[in-house]
Amino acid sequence: MPEILLQPVPFVAYGLSHWIVLLIFCLVMLGLLLSARHLGQLGQQRLGRGLALVILLIMLPFQIGAMSPPFWDVQYSLPLQLCDLAWMVAVVALWSGRRWASDLLYFWGLTLTVQGLITPALGYGYPHIGFFMFFAMHCLVVWAAIYRTWGMGFRPDWGSYRCAVVVTLGWMGLMLLVNALLGTNYGFVSAKPASASILDALGPWPVYLFWEVVIAMAAWALLTLPWVRGQRRR
Repeated sequence: MPEILLQPVPFVAYGLSHWIVLLIFCLVMLGLLLSARHLGQLGQQRLGRGLALVILLIMLPFQIGAMSPPFWDVQYSLPLQLCDLAWMVAVVALWSGRRWASDLLYFWGLTLTVQGLITPALGYGYPHIGFFMFFAMHCLVVWAAIYRTWGMGFRPDWGSYRCAVVVTLGWMGLMLLVNALLGTNYGFVSAKPASASILDALGPWPVYLFWEVVIAMAAWALLTLPWVRGQRRR
């Protein structure tokens, strides 16, 4: 691997590289939505499966690399973050259209993963391999959530909301156990991140976990309500 991809370059939020990533994100998102408007249902499905393959072909090597020397670190390498699970869910949702996967992708992708694009908790900047892995994963998941919803016609409802809440609470409980056993902090459920984040405004541990759940449930309810009202009108 080229040495330049391993240089410990610090990441600067809203520096040039961050803005370029956000620009690319917006352009690809626009391209996906415009493409979907000119495709029939079969074409939309094929484009969705193509996006699923792209996610798999990009993220699987990244994940294997993260769990191999010299990158292996029990603190970061295991695919236990919600964003790690989100790209796997995205592949299932886009390829098979499974309801549960689409439910999770909608809520995880359009709230938690978007936060990673806006306020990245990232240790390395461009051109470190970690920079590419972080933004590739977050962009792909959000693109998948947007395309599955506004490109392929997925419509969340209160059942989707319940699915996302129950699975996410289960994941939080599991991460508390895993972190206690391994001495890790996956999902930042056992401590706040070292860098500044929105969690700093939510109080100490475990108070901020409670507020995280409350805020997420409220935000997800607001993301569900317009679709439910629209279905009732129709």
